[in-house]
Amino acid sequence: MGKKADENKKAILGRYGIIVSFLLLFGMMIIFSAGRIAFSAEGRKWREVGEKETIIKDRIILPKRGNIYTYDGKLLATSEPLFSIYMDFWAEGMQKDTLMKYVGDLSAALSKKFPDRTATQYRNLIINGWKLREKEQQQIEENNRRGIDKRVTLKSRYVRILRPDISYVDLKEIRTYPFLNQRSNRSGLIAEEKNARKRPFGNLANRTVGNVYKDLAKGGASGLEMKYDSLLRGVEGVKSRQKIQGRWTDIEEVAAKDGYDIITTLDADIQDITERALRAKLEETSAESGTAIIMETKTGEIKGIANLDRMSNGNYAEGNPNAFSYMNEPGSTFKTVTVMVALDDGIVAPTDSFHVGNGLYQYNRRWVRDHYWRRGQDRGYLTVIEGMEISSNVVMAKIVLKGYEKNPEKFVKGIDRIGLRKSLTWDVPLNGIEGTSSIRYPDDKINYWSKTTLPWMSYGYESKVPPIYILMFYNGIANGGKMIKPFIAKTLVKDGKVEQEYRAEVINEKICKDSTLAQIHRMLQGVVENGTGKVVKSDFFDIAGKTGTAQIAGGGGYNNGYFVSFCGYFPADNPQYTCFVGIRKPQGSPSGGLQAGMVFKNIAEQTFVRRTRQTVEEVRIDSALQKMPVVKNGSWENNQAVLSMMDFKSAMSDSASDWVTVKYDSVLYQPEALTIARNTVPRVIGMGARDAVYLLEKSGLRVNLTGSGKVVSQSFAPQSKLVKGTTISITLR
Repeated sequence: MGKKADENKKAILGRYGIIVSFLLLFGMMIIFSAGRIAFSAEGRKWREVGEKETIIKDRIILPKRGNIYTYDGKLLATSEPLFSIYMDFWAEGMQKDTLMKYVGDLSAALSKKFPDRTATQYRNLIINGWKLREKEQQQIEENNRRGIDKRVTLKSRYVRILRPDISYVDLKEIRTYPFLNQRSNRSGLIAEEKNARKRPFGNLANRTVGNVYKDLAKGGASGLEMKYDSLLRGVEGVKSRQKIQGRWTDIEEVAAKDGYDIITTLDADIQDITERALRAKLEETSAESGTAIIMETKTGEIKGIANLDRMSNGNYAEGNPNAFSYMNEPGSTFKTVTVMVALDDGIVAPTDSFHVGNGLYQYNRRWVRDHYWRRGQDRGYLTVIEGMEISSNVVMAKIVLKGYEKNPEKFVKGIDRIGLRKSLTWDVPLNGIEGTSSIRYPDDKINYWSKTTLPWMSYGYESKVPPIYILMFYNGIANGGKMIKPFIAKTLVKDGKVEQEYRAEVINEKICKDSTLAQIHRMLQGVVENGTGKVVKSDFFDIAGKTGTAQIAGGGGYNNGYFVSFCGYFPADNPQYTCFVGIRKPQGSPSGGLQAGMVFKNIAEQTFVRRTRQTVEEVRIDSALQKMPVVKNGSWENNQAVLSMMDFKSAMSDSASDWVTVKYDSVLYQPEALTIARNTVPRVIGMGARDAVYLLEKSGLRVNLTGSGKVVSQSFAPQSKLVKGTTISITLR
């Protein structure tokens, strides 16, 4: 029995040994085959296929482009994520029956949210995407059946479902829609993220902040966005996408580095004041373009800058960077330069006088004319002070001829001494000669120096100086003789920490002698007190500055309109701000004071009110001021109801018409009936939006409304012939 048991045990162990040996041999064969495949070309091929199905390498992580702020933290430009929406009809979990079940409801939801396509169009787009996938699948199976090793291009892999890029909020919403509310491997929903630039303040300082390319990866296209593009754009990161348990997951390999934020010198309130004041005057004068810049005198920080061009539709919008690029002869604002050089060189004293007669002076067969020459008035002799105040071209010409006729180089060296011929770069990038003054030199081979160049230069011709240089020069006067370069980018910030702070570059520590500076300062005050700038005079503070009116060259002559300007500083006794205003080709009689000067005054007074704290005594009530609120024109019944509720006295209307203009006569509100005739355009100026739109539409007109407040203009003149069905544009402010 024991012997037989031993034999059976040996037999079992033998069989077990054979099985183990076979398994070991089989395992070794598997390992050998796997190794051979792994290290062969075929192995590399299958690894590549596997990676393509489960790993997507080297995908870019877009950094967040830095924000641009005003000096007090208001956002001028920021980046927000937008998403391009696609469907992957090759998603492994997508089922035809489920898609067809929900495609109708999905299409209706998409059409309601994004109405640029109808529900039917969305439905056809989605169904065609699935049909294309089936066609491609048939092609792949046919190629496999025939043994054709040919890759089929999968056009249905990513089909764009929505035309516009959408926000994250919209993305969250569409993920709740029928069919798209499933996991992405079943719905095929793909949201491709990109960064887009947004302006919370709309077009405020649009040209200065600048633009970026539509493809944000290309960076800034103009303005601060272009100048500081390398700092704003940041550094791209790298990620891969891996499929884990049927889901795609992003794996970050190299983190993206966000761009720096830029804090500018701009003040949103002053910027708004500047744009509004300039726009109002451009609209009033139907000018071609204009620029206005206001800067802090001591720091060089630009607080407001507007560059407005008239567009083809007649409206004004930020166009060319006129403040830096408008290369025109400056006109009379340059006379201050002439007098400064002559005073510094000891050529004249402020009280020296020159004969001007009737304002005509001939030199080398060319006439120098003063603005009053047609009146035939003989003014006899004018001092240098008087010549500045009335802006006499003859006085300026005779000053430079007295001191520099035989040595014109000395005059230009005096301009060099100030620093006005220095080549400078600005925060708003420019090309070529733009942004750099072009002042002639006697031996200049490019710009011909004629026998009459010197006297014509003295009052602002035969030289091209952009507005920013004029501003910089006058700011040097206001700043005690130190000329600094105006700038806009103030601070670089990263993760809330200040990385770098910019300060104004000093162009010239001292533009002239202290005695000369004091004399020039008094003359500029005299221009506003007694001369061509009298209209700029303010009741609240003293202003010092100079008017300018220059003819624009074109077509071989000077018959191309005018460039009017005013540059100065305020308050004159303790300058806080320096401001330049220039208007190109205004209609009507050109005037540096009445046109550019009034914009300056508007900007200066509003800035002063917002930035100056007064004592209680200084702001006491003036009994002569009307303290009653202004009532809009329009429906007298509605106005009277409001006035009654506020216990304000009002008269009875003496007309059956309910449409009136309203005035306050120091006792009560007086209505005056508006004449509304059939087949004529009603007068709606002074009305609120509701009354104006009602009255115009009741007359049979269509209304295009812009702005808010009360109507300040209407495109069809009141009482003109009415054509029903036409569109009238009204502007409210």
